[in-house]
Amino acid sequence: MQFDDDLIACAAMVEKADPPRFRSVMAAPVAARAVLFPLYAFNIEAARAPWVTQEPMIAEMRLQWWRDVCEEITAGGPVRRHEVATPLARAITGAQAQVLDTLVAARRWDIYKDAFEDQAHFDRYIDETAGGLMWVAAGALGPAEERVVRDAGYGAGVANWLLAVPELEARGRVPLVDGTTEGVRSLARAALDRLTRARGNRAAVSRSARPALLAVGHADAVLRAAIADPRRVASGALPQPSAGGPGLAWSALTGRW
Repeated sequence: MQFDDDLIACAAMVEKADPPRFRSVMAAPVAARAVLFPLYAFNIEAARAPWVTQEPMIAEMRLQWWRDVCEEITAGGPVRRHEVATPLARAITGAQAQVLDTLVAARRWDIYKDAFEDQAHFDRYIDETAGGLMWVAAGALGPAEERVVRDAGYGAGVANWLLAVPELEARGRVPLVDGTTEGVRSLARAALDRLTRARGNRAAVSRSARPALLAVGHADAVLRAAIADPRRVASGALPQPSAGGPGLAWSALTGRW
């Protein structure tokens, strides 16, 4: 299929800001890329909105702009012209836009320096961000069971969160409910359990939807390393996502994410 300027811009944004997801999209069928690139570009815009300014009100306004985009897509009417919003509106349904609206709302936590209220609050944040994104991506590509996709999204989301802990702490955030050795180990183990459960129900995700889950590949190594030595989280010594290679190609070919 022919990529227009908007899709090319989305792809360039993902390549620069989220290389692991970019590689996973490039391993997907060409038609799936027209769905995944706008979604992942949208996620980048929402994720970075709280961090580009020191003024909470401006950050709130930036997030609200994307919530307004989601509302326009949900309503089914005209959607504002934008290099990400325009192809996103073509890629998803109104119901899926509501899931993305929840994702943007969850990002308000990133603006402020309050700790998570409890483990349930943390779990909800990961599910509404990483889990919600993966659920919309899968659903936009083909039939899939939501519980399975969200389990995979939670596992990958926690892995990425653990990788980000040093930077979050440097920015004055309190990223973990329990930052003790046992607390980190328990979190990583719970995330690995959910990812393992999702893989045990792989058949509930249609082959057409599976490219949305290709990005979970690095999560196993991260979570297992955190379980083996939780101190690697704070020190930034967890294994980083690989450059793709035969593992990603094999996953794309077989659908065994």
